[in-house]
Amino acid sequence: MSTQVRAAIVGATGYGGAETIRLLLAHPHVAITSVVSSSNAGASIAEGFPHLNGILTDKLDAVDVDLLKEKADVVFLATPHGISSELSPKLLGAGLKVIDISGDFRLKNGEDYEQWYKHKPADPAYIDKAVYGLSEVFGDDVKGTDFVSNPGCYPTATALGLAPLAAHRWIDPKSIIVDAKSGVSGAGRGLSLTVHYSEMNENFLAYKVNKHQHTPEIEQTISRLAGEEAVITFTTHLVPMTRGILSTIYVNLKEARSEDEIFALFRSYYEGRRFVRILEKGKFPATKQVLGSNYCDIGLSLDSRTGRLTVISVIDNVVKGAAGQAIQNLNLMMGWDEGTGLAFSPVYP
Repeated sequence: MSTQVRAAIVGATGYGGAETIRLLLAHPHVAITSVVSSSNAGASIAEGFPHLNGILTDKLDAVDVDLLKEKADVVFLATPHGISSELSPKLLGAGLKVIDISGDFRLKNGEDYEQWYKHKPADPAYIDKAVYGLSEVFGDDVKGTDFVSNPGCYPTATALGLAPLAAHRWIDPKSIIVDAKSGVSGAGRGLSLTVHYSEMNENFLAYKVNKHQHTPEIEQTISRLAGEEAVITFTTHLVPMTRGILSTIYVNLKEARSEDEIFALFRSYYEGRRFVRILEKGKFPATKQVLGSNYCDIGLSLDSRTGRLTVISVIDNVVKGAAGQAIQNLNLMMGWDEGTGLAFSPVYP
């Protein structure tokens, strides 16, 4: 391409923003032209992230729609909940493309958002306009749009593990139980007692039991695919590692299926989607094998005794669960190959 797309990252001093920077620096069709922070404007991005010394020397811009209109074509919003609902309409009105990595536009029911996120919902017109960018499932909807709501990390891992089954109506969508574990980067860069080293090290805990804000997002996606209401039991846990999500999903089949049939379904559904890897029978994924990458690895096991299927799905929560999928959505929006800038192997060990 003779002309690169100019990208701005708002919320550049959080983990999601920093990872978006890392990945975009290697993207052949994108130039980072603005890094934005409301609290650190004027400082060098490398002051907060020394790993960027000599790589990205830009000063942080303030949140200014007119400035972003001058400097960028697309804006990534890696902001806390409640901010993008106010900012996105202004950016779209200025003619910019927007990829929202926060949760403000994921839920189509504003009352659900208010209940689970404890914030005022966005304007319904913009909620309707936002395309939910679960790339492997709704990628055709993303193509050509100018406004994408990037899925959450837990919903990405969980929905990818359930999508083939829900779309083909093979499961009872009211029987789903999800036991999910995340590294502490999912809590963001802010300080809290929960992620304090001496509290989390050598520890393993459940949190937000039956109250996690990603619950309705998963239910919304599975209901959409299944054509009937999905109700899930969703329990999240923190483990003492930095990155990674492992989602263990238990679900009842509507009728008897062989394990071979289930594996064939998953492979057919994700055929051609390079970032979802279905493991061989008897193999199960670990978070280490997707670290630093945009891959989602899935393992399957059918319990013939109970008729219940176990699906294990792993992602890097900061890449596939945030920045990587955002860039995958940018590629789809722009008509590029969806793997552009993302075709690197996981970090191992």
